[in-house]
Amino acid sequence: MTVPAKQRAVIAGIGQTEFSQDSGRSTLRLAAEASIAAIRDAGLEPRHIDGMVTFTLDNNDELAVMRTLGIPEIRFAARTRGGGGGACATVQLAAAAVESGQADAVLVYRAFNERSQHRFGQPVQQSPDPAWNFALPFGLDTPAKVYALTFQNYMHEFGLTNADFGSYTVVARDWASTNPAAQFFNRPITLDDHQSSRWIVEPILRKLDCCLESDGGVAMIITTAERAADLDCFPVAIPASSAAHLEGGHEMFAYYHDDLAAYPEGTALGRLLCGQAGIAIDDIDVAMIYENFSPIVFLQLEAFGFCGRGEARDFIADGNIGRGGSLPVNTNGGLLGEGYIHGMNNILEAVRQLRGTAANQQENIQHVLVSAGRSGLILGR
Repeated sequence: MTVPAKQRAVIAGIGQTEFSQDSGRSTLRLAAEASIAAIRDAGLEPRHIDGMVTFTLDNNDELAVMRTLGIPEIRFAARTRGGGGGACATVQLAAAAVESGQADAVLVYRAFNERSQHRFGQPVQQSPDPAWNFALPFGLDTPAKVYALTFQNYMHEFGLTNADFGSYTVVARDWASTNPAAQFFNRPITLDDHQSSRWIVEPILRKLDCCLESDGGVAMIITTAERAADLDCFPVAIPASSAAHLEGGHEMFAYYHDDLAAYPEGTALGRLLCGQAGIAIDDIDVAMIYENFSPIVFLQLEAFGFCGRGEARDFIADGNIGRGGSLPVNTNGGLLGEGYIHGMNNILEAVRQLRGTAANQQENIQHVLVSAGRSGLILGR
């Protein structure tokens, strides 16, 4: 069934808190601050919200958020699976709700104190996910250690060194240095700075290859194009939203695919998104790519077809993803430079690029890809 244009989902409002290392307030307050900003940006009031979507990992209960914001009633609520890989799936769920008539205006939110309270990057003592049972006995007790095994295979296959990964970090920090909302605003680095940062997993990941542990909140309002036309807002279209979960895959322990130097979920996701949007990958003007660690950008650039297998190193080194490049990537500084709100802040940057309000605004933007690795969006004017 083809959804009529007026019923297609749009992002009508966005909101966020500051991104910091110590917010000094509860995660519920962060969620509420970001949410009320998004509601106002959409030209709505809390009473208009009738749906909510967040992560399974978010500890802010929907009913608590409702009470805090003064939302009288919701008729749709859903949560995405997993961590950062589910970031774009939040919009997918919200879009499905409004396009099917299950909700009229859906609030998407994510908030945490991931630096000042629970830090995802610290060693895991025990986990409800039984997949950790196969990792913890071997000392794989942090995300950096777990992901590094896959990255090491990629390095071996194509002859990369950690300095090659640093070339991405330098670009990310350059974008962040001119973004006032970024935690690394006015703090660009050189490759020497990257190579001087301490090892986290030698010889694969240094400290500056790792995303920021941040406190903060992000929110969006999803509604239909028809409803948005009656609001005082700047809606952004969602031509495509999808997720790709493959047999043998795992969000963290991706050791079961035949080719560990590839990212098959990204390849499948690119096919699904471009098919929905009716465009080619070359039609993408800006890419917002989830990067809990710098090497994942290399794998996703190749998986989506922006460059060939093993060619991401040269693609980045040749200046394609930076200022004046053919494919600006993570123009907010990304999760290494702006802040880490489980990838949700990258969606907000995509909206700003299409609205023409980004700190590092690019010209003539028509399509922005947002990839969370296993879920993704193509947003458009």
